[in-house]
Amino acid sequence: MVRRIACLDNLRGLVMILMTLDHTRDFFSVSHFDPTDLQKTSAALFMTRWITHFCAAVFVFLAGTSACLWAARRGPAAPVSGFLTKRGLLLLLLVVTVEAWAWNFRADLRHVDAGVLWALGWSMMVLAVLVKLPLGWVVSIGGLMVVGHNVFDGLKPAEMGWFGPWWSVLHTGDDIDFGGGFVLNPYYPLIPWIGVMALGYGFGHLLDAEQWRKPRRLAWLGGGLFAAFILLRYSNLYGDPQPWQAYPDPVFTLLSFLNCHKYPPSLLYLLMTLGPALMFLALASRPIAVLQVFGRTPLFYYLIHLYAIHGLAVLVALVSGGPVAVVAGGGIWQKDWPADYGFGLPGVYGVWLLVLMMLYPVCRWFEAFKAARPQWRWLQYL
Repeated sequence: MVRRIACLDNLRGLVMILMTLDHTRDFFSVSHFDPTDLQKTSAALFMTRWITHFCAAVFVFLAGTSACLWAARRGPAAPVSGFLTKRGLLLLLLVVTVEAWAWNFRADLRHVDAGVLWALGWSMMVLAVLVKLPLGWVVSIGGLMVVGHNVFDGLKPAEMGWFGPWWSVLHTGDDIDFGGGFVLNPYYPLIPWIGVMALGYGFGHLLDAEQWRKPRRLAWLGGGLFAAFILLRYSNLYGDPQPWQAYPDPVFTLLSFLNCHKYPPSLLYLLMTLGPALMFLALASRPIAVLQVFGRTPLFYYLIHLYAIHGLAVLVALVSGGPVAVVAGGGIWQKDWPADYGFGLPGVYGVWLLVLMMLYPVCRWFEAFKAARPQWRWLQYL
């Protein structure tokens, strides 16, 4: 069995837990608006949403890191391109089947919501090509995508003619209407995420060297990224399409400073999330039991947590006399979701803890099931 690095599984497990909080809020919150809208939100609601920003960035970054370590443990002949391609195709299949059903309890192939699994799948297939280049090229291409893509924020699909739909997929994330009810919603645009995964692949080469797994080096690297975020964000010169501004309430000034653009992820968003994530690696070098269980079963956890949350939401609606059909059809973003239905933040946090307690033994079982069947190679993709 491939030796795992404990701090990576700790980090992956932590962001799984945070992701569950965000998706619990999607189905149970009484606040039916964007929590980062500073004209409507509260500090507690904003931070409940903001803390989950770490999830996508870490998922994609560590996917690149894991691919590098997977290849390193197997030697120069490791079929890393084939592995990435197969896993990427699997993720795209899950987008329109298992994941789509989890969100809406139906899989309508005419409307595809292209979220994190979409971005991961395509990024893996692009990385499958990039890894054939020298490492310096992989890191340079990834860095150029991450650092430079905000230069093109002013370009809109409507201004680009036949290339407009492609630009939506690559950068802006606007809906693409193909007619006849067929719609693609690529709200995880690919260019920045491909770059993040490529940088994660380069980071894997650092971690493969024992001296780079030392907490002090990881702390300096993460701290440097976060310091770059603070300086660049304060300047309001570049790196995010929405500048921060001062408010009469200093707390909301801070929230504005932290309120970076996620769709697509801006340079500042990525510095703000990946910097502290690397610092966490430095602090959590030893295994933490709960985080290890969730962190070693990431895709399995991702898929079942959606069903657990959505199923609980339908059950609560059924017991409380709520809008069962509406809840079954999706989360609070639906237009016909009753304005006064849902829980406040204490209720959301309570359901979140319940979901985590439900899923922990399931993930422990799956981890043992997978470890006992090394001959079932298809399990490595989960």
